[in-house]
Amino acid sequence: MAESYLIRGASLADGTTSDILLDGGIIAEVGTGLSAAGARVVDADGLIALPGLVDLHTHLREPGYEQSETILTGTRAAAAGGFTAVFAMANTAPVADTAGVVEQELALGDAAGYATVQPIGAVTVGLQGERLAELGAMARSRANVRVFSDDGFCVSDALLMRRALEYVKAFDGVIAQHAQDPRLTQGAQMNEGALSGELGLAGWPAVAEEAIIARDVLLAEHVGSRLHICHVSTAGSVDVIRWAKARGIQVTAEVTPHHLLLTEDLISGYDARFKVNPPLRRREDVEAVRAALADGTIDIVATDHAPHPSESKECEWDAAANGMVGLESALSVVHASVVENGLLDWTDVSRVLSQTPARIGRIRGHGEAIAVGAAPEIVLYDPSASRSWGTADLAGRSVNSPYLGRTLPGRVVATFHHGYATVLDGAVLETAEIAAAAREARA
Repeated sequence: MAESYLIRGASLADGTTSDILLDGGIIAEVGTGLSAAGARVVDADGLIALPGLVDLHTHLREPGYEQSETILTGTRAAAAGGFTAVFAMANTAPVADTAGVVEQELALGDAAGYATVQPIGAVTVGLQGERLAELGAMARSRANVRVFSDDGFCVSDALLMRRALEYVKAFDGVIAQHAQDPRLTQGAQMNEGALSGELGLAGWPAVAEEAIIARDVLLAEHVGSRLHICHVSTAGSVDVIRWAKARGIQVTAEVTPHHLLLTEDLISGYDARFKVNPPLRRREDVEAVRAALADGTIDIVATDHAPHPSESKECEWDAAANGMVGLESALSVVHASVVENGLLDWTDVSRVLSQTPARIGRIRGHGEAIAVGAAPEIVLYDPSASRSWGTADLAGRSVNSPYLGRTLPGRVVATFHHGYATVLDGAVLETAEIAAAAREARA
């Protein structure tokens, strides 16, 4: 049985102030002047209470790349950032393209206990883009997979993409596409434009993303299936998605925190911390994806947390790996990029970082509003805090954060998962009870 917590004086997303009692594995009471004998009191004066965050796009690296991250260290990073559920991408070794691998990931997540780990299944065998993986077997497995993606690679074959969309429709699955035409981006190193020419780096054209999205929304319309677009990064992509939604096509889309805040200008110093796929884009693209998130064209924020060992980043630009860690910093970056300028309020933040990703991924017990009877998945965030981001703020195994040395607003003070505190006073807790609670909840 989970420990009881009385969260006192928290600000809810709608601006009201309330006490929240977590007891018996649920939110037992929400109101003012609450008391509970034996409950641990958490002073939340000045803190915002949000439903536990849900990340639809996380690279946990295990099995196969444990030098970068493990499911244990990755979910510790998730808890530090206020996430109580993460969807683990399939580009592991072995690839998560069978029921056995996704069930292994599920078990490792339960053993760690810091966040619910929901595996994403590969669309194609070995991410090779040649034949469909065991989609039905993964969907019927204990992992109950509903999201499938070859992320890191594009499903570039139109017929294969159509077949995948048709297949997952039978069990309400969704294909999450990494939109990147491989021929148009061969050898590409950064966003194509004047700056890539000045720096002597091969350009990555926006149309390589936009053309795949255009093709796939038409396929989704033809098949009548769900399509999700990963890490949208260009203004043109926003236009295509907006058009598709106006036609009633079942398409959803995500933007990463780094594409909401950072621009291609940072690449001028050849610092490989800023090398990512898709690449950092122009200021005009950043403004477009921010506006699209605000008006609902882009549905969610997803981190694309991509840890790498230091040797994969501390090297020449063309040899460096793509990717950035982002779980710990996501809420602060969203705060900086779209809350401080008034594009989103905290109710919107709850929607794009918790409720909607849980709905897209069809994960239960997450993304629920803070109300009596709901699952006790909560993050307490201090919006008045400010800090210079450093490696001490990272709880995972890798430190390839693009925000090191940058001042970011806010701080996650506490995270509650399955009714247990995984983070208190800003520190990730070490306790076997967290893992035991996760296993009990899964059972």
